[in-house]
Amino acid sequence: MWKYLTTAVLSTALMSGAALAQSCSDGKTLVDGKLTIATGNPAYYPWVIDDAPESGQGYEAAVAYALADAMGFAKEDVVWTRTSFDQAIQPGAKDFDINMQQFSITADRDKVVDFSEPYYTAPMAVLVRAGDGLAPTLDAMKEMKWGVVASTTALPVVMNTIVPSSSPLVYDDNANVVEAMKAGQVDAALFDLPTALYLSAVVLEGGQVLGQFAPDATADPDHFGMLMTEGNPLKTCVDAALATLKENGVLAGIEAKWLQEATGVPLIK
Repeated sequence: MWKYLTTAVLSTALMSGAALAQSCSDGKTLVDGKLTIATGNPAYYPWVIDDAPESGQGYEAAVAYALADAMGFAKEDVVWTRTSFDQAIQPGAKDFDINMQQFSITADRDKVVDFSEPYYTAPMAVLVRAGDGLAPTLDAMKEMKWGVVASTTALPVVMNTIVPSSSPLVYDDNANVVEAMKAGQVDAALFDLPTALYLSAVVLEGGQVLGQFAPDATADPDHFGMLMTEGNPLKTCVDAALATLKENGVLAGIEAKWLQEATGVPLIK
C-alpha cells in the first residue's frame, strides 16, 4: 500500500513541478521559453564573480540559475542583460523579466515596480577609513563623521540607531560616499555587509569593516528582492520557485558558499 501511495505522491509532485514550469514559461516572459535576467553594469563580487553572471559564480548569479531551474528553465535558456540601478527602479516597461542588483524592498519602490519575496536579508555593516583602535560600539560611532546615500535604508539607521553627534553628509550614490571617505571628508558609512567587505578589500585603501548589526537588531533590516515590472504575472512563479529553494535548503547553501566570509565581522554593541 505504502509503495503505491508513495508512487502516487511522487507522481503528483512531478506533475506539480511540470505544471509550474509550463505556467512560468508560457507567455509570461519577454521571450517565450527564455528567462531574461538583468544585473548591474558592472556587477560586483560577491554578488557576481569577475563581472560574468553567465558563469553562475557569485551569490546572485548562483541564485539566478537555481531560480531558473526551479521555474523550469534550462541554463541555456537564461539570457543576461545589464541595467543601472536607477534605471531599473523607474516605472514603466522593462527589457528584463527580473532584475537582481541588491534591491532593498521598500514601500515607495513597491508602488512603481513589483518585488519578489526576499532572497536575502542583509545586515548593515560599518565601513571606516582606518579602524585601528576603534571599538565596534555605538558610543564610539557617535563621534564619527558619517556619509550616507539619501535613497537607501542606511540613512534612518544612522539617524535613529547610531545618532551621531554631527549631521551626516548626504550623497547621491555609494561611489560618491566612498570618494568622500578617500578624501577624508567622512570617517564612516553604512553598507550591506558583503558590499562593505568588497569595498574594504578592493576599493578603499586602508578601509576596514568595523562591525555589523544583526539583521533583526534594527526595526527595518534590508530585504533584497528581485525587481519586476509592476503587475508582472511572472511574480507568482518567481515567489513559488523561491519558496522551493528555501524549503529544500538550496538558497541557504548558496548563501553559505558565497557569503560565508561575512561571519568574521563582530557585532556592534
